[in-house]
Amino acid sequence: MRVVIVTESFPPDVNGVAHCALQTARHLVDRGHLPLVVAPAAAAGAGPDAEAPCPVVRVPSLPLPGYPQVRVALPSRRVAATLADHRADLVHLAGPFVLGVRGMAAAARLGIPAVAVYQTDLAGYARTYVHAGEAAAWRRIRSVHAAADLTLAPSSAALHDLTTHGVPRVRLWPRGVDAVRFRPDLRDEALRRELAPNGEVIVGYVGRLAPEKQVELLSGVCGLDGVRVVVVGDGPARPGLAEALPGAVFLGRRTGDDLARVFASLDVFAHTGPFETFCQTVQEAMASGVPVVAPAAGGPLDLVDHGRTGLLVPPRDAGAVRDAVAALVADPARRRAYGDAGRAMVEGRTWAAVGDRLIGHYGDVLTARRPVVAA
Repeated sequence: MRVVIVTESFPPDVNGVAHCALQTARHLVDRGHLPLVVAPAAAAGAGPDAEAPCPVVRVPSLPLPGYPQVRVALPSRRVAATLADHRADLVHLAGPFVLGVRGMAAAARLGIPAVAVYQTDLAGYARTYVHAGEAAAWRRIRSVHAAADLTLAPSSAALHDLTTHGVPRVRLWPRGVDAVRFRPDLRDEALRRELAPNGEVIVGYVGRLAPEKQVELLSGVCGLDGVRVVVVGDGPARPGLAEALPGAVFLGRRTGDDLARVFASLDVFAHTGPFETFCQTVQEAMASGVPVVAPAAGGPLDLVDHGRTGLLVPPRDAGAVRDAVAALVADPARRRAYGDAGRAMVEGRTWAAVGDRLIGHYGDVLTARRPVVAA
């Protein structure tokens, strides 16, 4: 099968869309298929696409104003030309919004079936950044995804949101986790002494530092006795968070085995963003044997078994985050039990298993597109 993955983001970008697109390309190659990726051009000096398992076509792009780590593709004829040149059987649209819309239009003109993967809560972002426009965001989402043969939602909450807002032909497709890379035995006592020299309980956040992530909700955790807050990631909210989270350690962007070592060295993982359609970092924490505190909204509802692998708290409630973390800080045995249960829960959620489910969805779409032959 010849597949063109049109993605709004791809490594070296570090975010859920980029990571999922990379894992999808890898799995297709592993299963003997022929993928090709179309993505916005990376920033100058980013280097070649060393991680890519297949050819990557880069479309000219510009940095998003106020958030230069995010790049937005410019109009280009390369998308349609690439679909035609690759002789694509199917187009996979990862988080379609700008480049993906062009990919959808090109696929329609060429008669190629398209599968759209919903990954970003644009309506939530509209509420966060412009304090309005939620209805307009849903109109955009609905118009984009209605043109696809199939839309894949990463969580039960996302599937419900899409169907409630009139998006047709939606099915569930979750995300995998690399439980070989992320594992408890990477816990590093030297790193722990560096981060918490007085033996504090280490509470970590990993993710983009942007307003919609609401990392400032960890402010109350910073005030707990015997606790050290560690923040991993980068983004436009970084300067303000240094003031909002007194005493926190900011490690910047970490990736690969280095990130896995940090995850395993945490005592509690705390996620704060209420707009997660999935929340991959929750799975990575669980694979690392770390108990989770997360908002009872979006993707974490599927991932965190409240009272068994972690604690779910009301969204946007700093006091609830603080109290949940405090309960785990005070009970090491509970932390260990939650961490062990979380690891056991995600061990079977491999990218290979999830990737095979995706190929099954592709097959369903291709079958539905085949002309009916009269008997």
